[in-house]
Amino acid sequence: MDFSTNRRSLLLGAGALGATTLVGVSGQPLRAETPTPGGTFRLGIGSFDSGETLDPQVAETKFMQNLQWQLRNNLIEVGAGGVMVPELATSWEANDDLTVWTIRLRQGVEFHNGKTFDADDVVFSINLHRGEDSLSQIKALVSVITDVQATASDEVTITLDGPNAGFPPILALTGMYMVPANDLDFDTGIGTGPYILDVYEPGVKSVVRKNPNYWKSDRAHFDSVEMFAIGDVNARTTALQTGEVDAINSVDPTTANLVGMLPGIDLIQTQGKVHYCFSMDTTDPLFSDVRVRKAMKLAIDREDMVEKILNGYGSVANDQPISTAYEYHDASIEQHEYDPEQAMSLLNAAGAEGLTVTLHASDAPFTGAVDAAVLYSEHARAAGINIEVAREPLDGYWSNIWYKKPLFASRWSGRASEDLMLSLAFSSASLGSYNETSWDNAAFNAALLAARSETDDARRRELYSECQRLVSEDGGMIAPVWADFLDAKSSTVSTGDAISGDWDLDGSRCAERWWFNA
Repeated sequence: MDFSTNRRSLLLGAGALGATTLVGVSGQPLRAETPTPGGTFRLGIGSFDSGETLDPQVAETKFMQNLQWQLRNNLIEVGAGGVMVPELATSWEANDDLTVWTIRLRQGVEFHNGKTFDADDVVFSINLHRGEDSLSQIKALVSVITDVQATASDEVTITLDGPNAGFPPILALTGMYMVPANDLDFDTGIGTGPYILDVYEPGVKSVVRKNPNYWKSDRAHFDSVEMFAIGDVNARTTALQTGEVDAINSVDPTTANLVGMLPGIDLIQTQGKVHYCFSMDTTDPLFSDVRVRKAMKLAIDREDMVEKILNGYGSVANDQPISTAYEYHDASIEQHEYDPEQAMSLLNAAGAEGLTVTLHASDAPFTGAVDAAVLYSEHARAAGINIEVAREPLDGYWSNIWYKKPLFASRWSGRASEDLMLSLAFSSASLGSYNETSWDNAAFNAALLAARSETDDARRRELYSECQRLVSEDGGMIAPVWADFLDAKSSTVSTGDAISGDWDLDGSRCAERWWFNA
């Protein structure tokens, strides 16, 4: 299938949509219907890498997230509203001091190869992400685990290095997929999931067929699912409009209102925890001074970014990751405003007047990232900062640019809890994995650790507030905007009555949750 980029078929205009809303051409919200089985569901995905594999340790892109959840399950699933839903685990409970968690497992579940799922598979799957030899990108998060034991065929006991009230969401993470014990041939795609792998060509396409023995009787309605890697947003939109695919992710916000009014096309706008950002390596001489980092944050016009890059499909952010979608969001933290004069003063005080930096960007982290980088460069000139934008290729961005340059475009979709988000992106334990700014702040690390064991809600809120304040003021992330998820689908596809906001395309599980209209 050829998804060329020479047709830009966005024809009509419309106003911005309300949050977490599906709107058809009539302008009325779409309603759930009784699921009907059958058909081949085709997806156009704009985030992929030709070097990817099905190894759970190294799942990164949206293509891989969707494919992994077509093939495999977690112990816990993140549902609509960020609710933790039992998946291969039926229950989880901690001892009195929150250091030992007992996980009860679902019985009667089979892998695609006929093997019965049991506790040994869980121990193996979790341990993939632990230890010195692990390649896992969630290695830092599971470092809180000191021991995993199969205490019965349907029970696993997990011991932690300290009290942790927020441990269960770790079991719902991307990467924490359950695979057969001692089977390292991950590219066969064996799992307990809704579909069975037929074809996977990294960076090109995948084909899966329905698992006839899937244990969820109310899921996996399609006969098969095909995914296509389509990096160009215009090509993805054209493929949807011409019927070559049935749904796409990462609609261009600047033309999203037009897409929503195309005949037979529904725009899916979902508020979540997404923040677009430009990340500074705090260990690089360019950005090791907090005054330089603060100047970079004050040299960006956030309102202009919301208007021109998001087309209103989002809101102003404040250089920290905990949005209003989280329970412990602190709205009292002083908002960073566009102030080029103060930015210039800070640079002069740091001996960095006339700062020249290179910002590496492609549209891999988010649609419009290159345009956002150029716009930031225009804003920063008033502060005497010269930002040279390096336009990088889509393919290979995550392996060649992200975390390897002093300043680069990035994007975070948030995580199921404050602890996961803050731990993954900013804790010292995540250095070398997902702490993309290489930031190491002792006060932050102490507050985050204390929050895990704090049972008093008010005190826990204070600790998470302190974490947010420190990231905003001292950290290396320039996060100017919160962005809504913008997906689009054919009107022939039904999504049900609740869309998950933890990732785009219904939490990257649309192939399992959606169906064709009767």
